[in-house]
Amino acid sequence: MSEAVFALHRFGRDRARSGIGWHKFVRERLGDDLPAIDEVVSEYRVVPDLLWLLERDGTDADSVPSAVRARARRLAQVVFLFCSAGILPYWSRMQARLEIERDMRGRMAITNGVEFLLAGLHPKVTWESSELRIASSFDLDIKLDGRGLTLSPSLFLPDKTCVLVRSERQSGVPALVFSTPLDLNDLESLPEESEDEGDRALAALVGATRAAALRALSESGTTGDLSDRLGISLSGASKQATVLREAGLITTLRNRTTAMHTLTPLGLALLQRKLPAELTRLLGNPGGPGNPRVGELRGSPRPRS
Repeated sequence: MSEAVFALHRFGRDRARSGIGWHKFVRERLGDDLPAIDEVVSEYRVVPDLLWLLERDGTDADSVPSAVRARARRLAQVVFLFCSAGILPYWSRMQARLEIERDMRGRMAITNGVEFLLAGLHPKVTWESSELRIASSFDLDIKLDGRGLTLSPSLFLPDKTCVLVRSERQSGVPALVFSTPLDLNDLESLPEESEDEGDRALAALVGATRAAALRALSESGTTGDLSDRLGISLSGASKQATVLREAGLITTLRNRTTAMHTLTPLGLALLQRKLPAELTRLLGNPGGPGNPRVGELRGSPRPRS
């Protein structure tokens, strides 16, 4: 979802490329949802106006007017739609590139120390007298107080750009996002496998809503995260997570009032369509005699798309 925000920023800026490559594929895949995307990128400067989608919300929900909450939920839903069209079809390739960047930075820190890593992180970032300074048009002091700092590369941030997320949604610690620009020519071709065919097969097996919930948890998240990513209520997200957990597709780790959901190996295999033979047969004949949908395994109602 973080990459979706920065990719949406780039999508809105590069209008001259709308008819070619990745931009063209995303527009075609969005279909009837494209006007909603165009409305958001014309109304907002995605960076920084939508960075709050990546931050932990410390606001008392009861103090926020219902119209504002509805608008926020709608924006989150639009970003998720864009994520489904522009990020998820390519995510395995993007993730591999990000892992290379992470490993390279990690080796730099191990070999030369964290100070060396921070000093060479980005042209706008300097490390002086135990202070991390970021060139910016406004002054903002953030004291870590032992919380740490997440360093996060982004493939879609423009070159020579970095962004500070004051309180990352999952961990609550500040995150410094720096650009590792991706040549969009690397994404010019369609995904290596037929995503539409795979999406239809997955939806046929578990139902469209639960297929979306499974994809939304390709990166671990809380019930609130799932709610935001899908644009549904907390109770609805909780129900989807319960069915996925009972089907063995996710695990849930509870810490007081927070539930963190993570894909199981079976859930990951289902998303990547690397399935055991018995599940492959299910996908080949979803809903056929003796092949119940996941949503029907425990008598739960069929989802509405």
